[in-house]
Amino acid sequence: MKHLYQLTDAALDRPSVVTIGVFDGVHRGHQALIEKLVQEARRAQRLAVVLTFFPHPDRVIRGLTGRYYLSSPDQRAQQLGELGVDLVITHPFNEQVRQMRASMFVDQMIEHLKLGELWVGMDFAMGYRREGNVTFLLREGLEKGFIVTAIDLIADEQQTKISSTAIRDALLAGNITQANEWLGRRYEVSGEVVHGQARGRTIGFPTANLQVWEEQVIPANGVYAGWAILPNGDRYMAVTNIGTRPTFQGVEVTVEAHLLHFDGDLYGQILRFQFEERLRGEQRFNGIEALITQIRADAAMGEQLLSKTITRS
Repeated sequence: MKHLYQLTDAALDRPSVVTIGVFDGVHRGHQALIEKLVQEARRAQRLAVVLTFFPHPDRVIRGLTGRYYLSSPDQRAQQLGELGVDLVITHPFNEQVRQMRASMFVDQMIEHLKLGELWVGMDFAMGYRREGNVTFLLREGLEKGFIVTAIDLIADEQQTKISSTAIRDALLAGNITQANEWLGRRYEVSGEVVHGQARGRTIGFPTANLQVWEEQVIPANGVYAGWAILPNGDRYMAVTNIGTRPTFQGVEVTVEAHLLHFDGDLYGQILRFQFEERLRGEQRFNGIEALITQIRADAAMGEQLLSKTITRS
């Protein structure tokens, strides 16, 4: 998989099957579309291309700030590549792109991507004032010689349409089980392990303090069981606390993972944490001993839960 950061940097040597969208999180709905697109590209001996954007259009159009993304641009590109996509283009979304007429954007795809087929969702629209809807694109395809395929994104077993917005809401509510179901995999954060206040080590439960990308969604405060993955690929059961550490009167939200049965120095390394299940919400304890007792219980509960997960998988 090749990853470019400007549409105009692409110069394909054969026609492509292209889809356009943000694809934040590359959830099950996205996966269903991409898998069909890749199958069609292979059948037609064309390249499978995903054209996506950063920052998210909502950031530019609605002025949103704070933690919003389910994955970074590079994580998203990697996830798309694992589905068989040949080329991912993360095009910058800015006022110039926002004001671009849809026909001009189509012309750029024809020029740089040798556009043969365009796959979009039924409610897709692009370009100035969202003029480039499916009806518009079908007309453009007839005139300029490419096929347009519009498909519905899938819903879950309860017929709820899977969306990045719904997944964000589930994470912010601490509903990891639902978020993971819609994602089709465990939600993951990663970051460099940095020095904290070393309180965990002093009470017998050393933690890795993750410096998570400041724009990625962090689940609701609480304690979670999951998997810590080291740079070399080694995987450990872990219990992670997200919150302000109210027992110590903290104010800044931190992500601190306690790796079970691990003894080593992780400072400066990039650690990934995959969420399996939420064990409890954030609590304030009356003293260190009560906190230690609860941490022991959390670690035992987390290990029991994760051991069952290994058995199921």
